[in-house]
Amino acid sequence: MSAWVLPDHIADVLPSEARHIEELRRLYLDAARGYGYELVMPPLLEYLESLLSGTGRALDLQTFKLVDQLSGRTLGLRADTTPQVARIDAHLLNRAGVTRLCYCGPVLHTRPDRPFATREPLQFGAEIYGHAGIEADLEVLHLALDSLKAVAIPHFTVDLSDARIVPALLEGVTLAPQARDGLHSALAAKDASGVQALTQDLPANVRAAFIALVGLYGDAAVLAQAEKAFAAWPVVMQALDELRQIAAQLHGINITFDLADLRGYAYYSGVRFAIFVPGASDALVRGGRYDEVGAVFGRKRPAVGFSLDLKELVCVVPERPLKAAIRAPWGTAQGLREAIASLRAKGETVVCIMPGHESEVDEFDCDRELIEVTGQWTVQAVSSGQAL
Repeated sequence: MSAWVLPDHIADVLPSEARHIEELRRLYLDAARGYGYELVMPPLLEYLESLLSGTGRALDLQTFKLVDQLSGRTLGLRADTTPQVARIDAHLLNRAGVTRLCYCGPVLHTRPDRPFATREPLQFGAEIYGHAGIEADLEVLHLALDSLKAVAIPHFTVDLSDARIVPALLEGVTLAPQARDGLHSALAAKDASGVQALTQDLPANVRAAFIALVGLYGDAAVLAQAEKAFAAWPVVMQALDELRQIAAQLHGINITFDLADLRGYAYYSGVRFAIFVPGASDALVRGGRYDEVGAVFGRKRPAVGFSLDLKELVCVVPERPLKAAIRAPWGTAQGLREAIASLRAKGETVVCIMPGHESEVDEFDCDRELIEVTGQWTVQAVSSGQAL
């Protein structure tokens, strides 16, 4: 095997794709700033007990672990940034009111979360802390949708669910952890026979509710069906009411519901959403409410947010045009160097062509060139030869 072969599901990002990803990163951070979100940069690794506190088994399995050579303690390479942002909100900022935070950086996964996915996503996310009302849920959703529209994705579907439904149905019910995990898997897979088998020893009303739940996905009619099936559970009825309110505020958007959707990490505690776009193998954006996420850090605060992988996003958005640039000869003459420096100071990209490489293609659209005319360096259009 070649010494230069990278691990499975790990890849270099070459200039064309890297340029596109970086432009998307800047666009998304600017969009978040436009909503009032402040940028944070959590570390790539930290002590494992802090990184994984309260996050559940799924995130633990996705986290690379290593021993710190300085302290001897176990470190983790983050597989998700939300727990770190919750720690920052709870311990470092410790603000009393609403806090809006965003981030963009790599995360590492021990396994790809879907076929052909990278194990090194570039995760962008935005989170709002300190407000329990659906206004925060709606703001996060609107930011996610506006960000997709900004990169010319015209068609997408918002799928709504709620993390409170299954725990509410199991409240007061004795179910072994293994059976509970199996039930979650069967619900996520829409495995009706599996749900029937795993709930056969539960009370009749609970079993009937779970059998109904596995089929509750589709358009808005799902909510009316759910209200009949879950009338005996006030927490579920509250969740359905909030889903209806949020859906009513998403005008002109295709909305679906999947009340048995349990995919993602265990810290979700309320309304959840996934955004699907043409060309992506799974949801491009996932988010929702996770009011419990800060409890392990000693500060339980309302929280809601979303995240996406910019490496996946770049595969489904239209290709962005090359940056316009000025082609210039390479040289050491003072007049030439001063002309090039002046153009760069004005924000222009000036590509100096090395001798013998005049026809090479690169990642810039050199639509102009710097040429010497009667002793003066002048920028001219490449095609017309007219001075600009």
